[in-house]
Amino acid sequence: MANAKYYGTGRRKSSVARVYLVPGTGKVTINKRDMDEYFGLETLKVIVRQPLVATETADKFDVRVNVRGGGYTGQAGAIRHGIARALLTVDAEYRPTLKAAGYLTRDPRMKERKKYGLKAARRAPQFSKR
Repeated sequence: MANAKYYGTGRRKSSVARVYLVPGTGKVTINKRDMDEYFGLETLKVIVRQPLVATETADKFDVRVNVRGGGYTGQAGAIRHGIARALLTVDAEYRPTLKAAGYLTRDPRMKERKKYGLKAARRAPQFSKR
């Protein structure tokens, strides 16, 4: 594993995360900032670490992430997806564990487009009899 670098792309909503796994101590860096500094909510930090915890590799790899688009929740989901995909390039034996937990599935739910004649995707203007 001398100078090994493993890559995975993760997506969720409109967020795209480019994830690099490098052998190390378990430090997670997102957009050149520490994960604790980047994500305020503890739940988002847990979501990001889930694939590493499931495969028991949390202290074996440093995670470097470049993420764009969407909000914090979408970005956390994208990072989780990217880490899971990168772990597959490390060792294909992780596949059953990650698949069973649902970390390899790209969440297809997207924002529905706004339609003409409506105020939002499905929100109609307020009805008035007079």
